[in-house]
Parts: sequence; structure tokens; C-alpha cells
Amino acid sequence: MSRQHGNAIEQQALDYLSRQGLKLVTRNFNTKMGEIDLIMQDGKTLVFVEVRYRKSPLFGNSAESVTWRKQKKLTLTAEFFLQRNSQMQNYPCRFDVIACSPGKNTADINWIKNAFQP
Repeated sequence: MSRQHGNAIEQQALDYLSRQGLKLVTRNFNTKMGEIDLIMQDGKTLVFVEVRYRKSPLFGNSAESVTWRKQKKLTLTAEFFLQRNSQMQNYPCRFDVIACSPGKNTADINWIKNAFQP
């Protein structure tokens, strides 16, 4: 998948979550340990969002591609984010996955709240 296509899928996920009432904190937060696609706020809860897209379910769906190794990277990156943003350290946190697959005009979106526990 091209970076341009990845950005478009991520934007669709952001638009979807925004319509559900979540507020964007930052996107594409990078560290040496990894990247978090979207960091959002759902009320007082900080939400770390991994956006996944699979063109074909031949090797599993997009949600299944968030392996324990990827979960560990997301957790470490989230911890780093919280260390750098001390004003948010006491917020409850959760990890969501936006699992996307090809749709008619846009990606079909499956929002998995609290997809895993660190």
C-alpha cells in the first residue's frame, strides 16, 4: 500500500472517529519504539488508535494483523507519549483498533474499542 493510500485510510478513520465525538490530540506520533497513528480523546479518556487496512482477507483480516509484538510497541510508544505529556498522565487510557477493508467508495470501517490491554 502506498503512503498516499495509507494517509487516505488514516484520514477516513480520523473523520469517522471525529463524527463519533472523539477529539484529535495528535496523529503519527513517532518514537524509536514505534508509531501511534492517532491519539484522541473520548471525554476524559485518552485513546491510542492503530489504523489497519487489508486489501484481502486471504492472510487474516486487518484487526488480526495487530499482533502481540505490535501491541507491545504501541504500549511502549504510549508510555513515552504520556511521559512527554505529563498533563495527561492521570487520564484513563485505552487502545482501539480501526480495522479497514475495501468498500464501495471509501473503506469499510470496524471500530474495535479497547482492542487490547497492556
